[in-house]
Amino acid sequence: MKQIYKIVITGGPCAGKTTALENIKKYFSEKGFGVLFLHETATELISGGIAPWTLETNYEFQRAILNLQIEKEDIILTSAKTLKGYDKILLVLDRGTMDNKAYLSNYDFYRLLDEYEISEQDLLDRYDAVFHLVTAAKGAEKFYTLSNNSARTESVESAIELDNKTIYAWENHPHHKILDNSTPFDEKIKRLINEIEEYINNKINYEIEKKFLIEMPNFEIILEKYNAKKLELSQSYIYETSTEELRVRKIKNGDNITYYKTLKRIKENCPIMREEIEEEITKDIYDDLLKSAEKPLKHLDKTRHTFIYKGQPFEIDTYPFWTDKAILEIELLNINEKIEFPSEIKIIKDVTRDKAYRNSKLAKKAPQ
Repeated sequence: MKQIYKIVITGGPCAGKTTALENIKKYFSEKGFGVLFLHETATELISGGIAPWTLETNYEFQRAILNLQIEKEDIILTSAKTLKGYDKILLVLDRGTMDNKAYLSNYDFYRLLDEYEISEQDLLDRYDAVFHLVTAAKGAEKFYTLSNNSARTESVESAIELDNKTIYAWENHPHHKILDNSTPFDEKIKRLINEIEEYINNKINYEIEKKFLIEMPNFEIILEKYNAKKLELSQSYIYETSTEELRVRKIKNGDNITYYKTLKRIKENCPIMREEIEEEITKDIYDDLLKSAEKPLKHLDKTRHTFIYKGQPFEIDTYPFWTDKAILEIELLNINEKIEFPSEIKIIKDVTRDKAYRNSKLAKKAPQ
């Protein structure tokens, strides 16, 4: 049996993807992998004269990208299965189908999905892991240039905006890693290689999470300064043990509602590291799981603000029973990663290992 790993390298303009792809090929080829590449579809089309400014609308251009991207991915996956001489194969995609979301309004993006009769989760499920290289316009401004890609036209401000939109486009992928410009560029590439190798060596998706009790922040500042996204979450616990829990979740993002089933297991001897298996489900399956839950049902409503600060993803959850405090969660790349907090966040205490602050403990038992 061939082991095939399908990963996306994405990011903002002038993030170092070209150099990253060269290094990935060299490193993993020397490790005995068969390495296959798909080059960026948008650049291919623009170089051939198909662009947002040559077609009637940007929507038509994004449709062309999605159509060609899916076809190319299907071809490379089929080819990988019959590739001679390799048991381990790494498929490396220069951007993936979810990148379209960064270049469309939410309305147009979901209209495009409806046209193809495909869901956002279907697109996310096409990839094993996603690695985002942050644009040089964020933290390495003096290296930002348009000279190395004729299809690139973005100003520094536009590059930052696109970088943020691309991060949010992929944020629901279970293995989405962000590599910022906090180190010199060659170290950034080494970090990327290490992340890919670590993922391959441990295919099970473990989340490494820290949790903090914080003072209630000013969300007007959070929304404006950090371009935060606001979600309404309603989650219920089907069952739980000391090491495992199964929950279902309804997420409202504006007018869009999605449903998820999530199984979490605590990694032995490491309480901050948990295996997470999550999948999007239909409303009917969601309702059926609620009916099968342990009685009385534990249920929790909360409002979540998500944003990126210095390359790290932050989530702030507020609850109807608290007016003066909230819970901040941050997913780490490794156990020893340093956390830098925005100045607006006031930490009360670290509650990562405190079971009293687990969502399942904060959940209220629903009336019967």
